[in-house]
Amino acid sequence: QVQLVESGGGLVQAGGSLRLSCAASGRTVSNGAMAWFHQAPGKEREFVAAISWSGGTTYYADSVKGRFTISRDNAKNTVYLQMNSLKPEDTAVYYCAARTRRIATMGVDYDYWGQGTQVTVSS
Repeated sequence: QVQLVESGGGLVQAGGSLRLSCAASGRTVSNGAMAWFHQAPGKEREFVAAISWSGGTTYYADSVKGRFTISRDNAKNTVYLQMNSLKPEDTAVYYCAARTRRIATMGVDYDYWGQGTQVTVSS
């Protein structure tokens, strides 16, 4: 079993930055992909970014390309999401996800999920 704990969310003004962290414990996920998804009020959960186990492959949703960067430190079992140039439409609960296989962008492909951290961007 894998436990994922997100941190780093909060309230920020439009144009600002936040860095989310997701610490994994339990069974190692160093050989699997990790990802971030978000869910805004009244909307379905959406893919944000994913990273392969080596960090060599990353995927991003079109809406965050050029603004967000996903990275990971396998020695610390932690994945990060650096969010720059934040917009009010980025407001959502952000979830970390992990799987023990190769990179994927669909939520159904991920086996483990964190509880989420709220990100609110004011205009």
